[in-house]
Formats: sequence, C-alpha cells, structure tokens
Amino acid sequence: MPTRIRRPRLLEQLRLALRVRHYSPRTEEAYVAWVRRYVRFHGMRHPGDLGRDEIGRFLTALADRAGLSASSQTQALSALIFLYREVLNADPGAITDIVRARQPGRLPVVLSREEVRALLERLAGTPRIVCILLYGSGLRRLLEALQLRVKDVDFAGGEIRVRRAKGAKDRVTVLPGGLTVELERHLEWVRRRHQQDLARGDGKVALPYAFERKSPGAAKEWSWQYVFPAARRYRHPSGDCRRHHVHESAIQRAVRAAAQGA
Repeated sequence: MPTRIRRPRLLEQLRLALRVRHYSPRTEEAYVAWVRRYVRFHGMRHPGDLGRDEIGRFLTALADRAGLSASSQTQALSALIFLYREVLNADPGAITDIVRARQPGRLPVVLSREEVRALLERLAGTPRIVCILLYGSGLRRLLEALQLRVKDVDFAGGEIRVRRAKGAKDRVTVLPGGLTVELERHLEWVRRRHQQDLARGDGKVALPYAFERKSPGAAKEWSWQYVFPAARRYRHPSGDCRRHHVHESAIQRAVRAAAQGA
C-alpha cells in the first residue's frame, strides 16, 4: 500500500513561504497571528474559499469593533495579501471598500540632554551599554543592538555592522567613542563566561539560516557570540545548551525603572 504524503497545513505553508523569502522572525509571527485571526473571524473557513469581500469585512471589523490602530490594520492587510499571493497563488484584487482606522497625529517625546544624562546615570551593566549604543550610534531599534555579534563591532575603525536590518540589508553605523572602554570591559567579561561554557562542553550560539550546517564549528567560535548574551542558557532541540541574546523586556524594564527614578 503506497504511503500517503501529508500535505503541509496552511500555517506551515505560510511559515515556509516567509522563511524562504527571509522575512524576520517577528514578521513571521505577526503574519501567522493575523491569518489565524482571519480564519477564526470567518468561522474557521479556509481562506481559499474566501476572497476580497471577506478580507474587507475582517479589516473593517478590526478598525470598527476591535479599535486597532491604522498601523495594525495595515499589517493585517499585508499579511493577508502575502497569504493569497504567495501561498494560495490567488490574487484577491484591490481591497478598497473598508473602513480605515484613524491615524492620530501625535508629537514624538524627545528627551533633552540633561534628561538623557539623568536616565543613563541610573542604569548599570548591560542595560546601560545598550542604551548608550542606541543613543550614540545609528541603531534604529532595540533588537538591532541585542542581535549584535562580537565580529560586528570594529573598535579599530569605530564602526558597528548591523546585519539583516530592515529589508534584510546590512549597513554600517558609528561606534560611540565614549563607549569604547566600557564596551571592551564588557566583552572581556562575556569572553570569560563563554570560556566557562566551552569548558562545560557547551558554548554554542544560534547561527543565521543554514550556516551551522555549512560550518558546524562556527557556533562555538568567539566571533559569532552575542555581544549581549542572556544570563540563562536554553536547551536547543539538538540537545545541547546554548545562549540567546538578552531579551528586549529585560532592557525595557531597566529603562522604565531608571526613568521613574530620574
């Protein structure tokens, strides 16, 4: 009796399509969440049986009943357009008959130099270095700082190489001169802990795409380690213990506490 090959489910197909096109993990999770919410909104009907009208009703409900922001509504639309065009190979057509969420006009909050100094004075350790990097360099998001590898920091050239930034493009930005000594001391501490991990038989770090299969030993190399590794290790599906980078929430909590103190 021939073996039946299981066809990947819709969300599995969506994840695969996003990964093949090198979308970021955060975009992947957001798109999957929107598609799941879209299917539930229409009573668990398959998106292949739905079309432009159903997409319009879903997006209108997001703005009308759910009260979501304009940016969230736009992201939901992008997720559904990707689903239909790249996964279902169908063009839903122009989706115009929807109620658009209102985009409120807000002024950005910009701290003065004195306020920034007061904030940084109440930070210590990794949160302080991360915040100085964000303030003094061209890093655009917190995650760009946390995903830095040792090889991305060029002390001699005074540069930071940002990998897989927006649009999956690399770019070079400035390394703040006033942070050099403090960052070097931090990396020495990170190196000692990495050596301790190696002595235990661990010391691996996640590598981008399929690079680990091409170069298995690179996962333990010092140059590939995160500049800001997490305090706790995690169990990888392969069975070994690894370190991820510091979670965003840890930095955000420290900044919130410093802001309250300042």
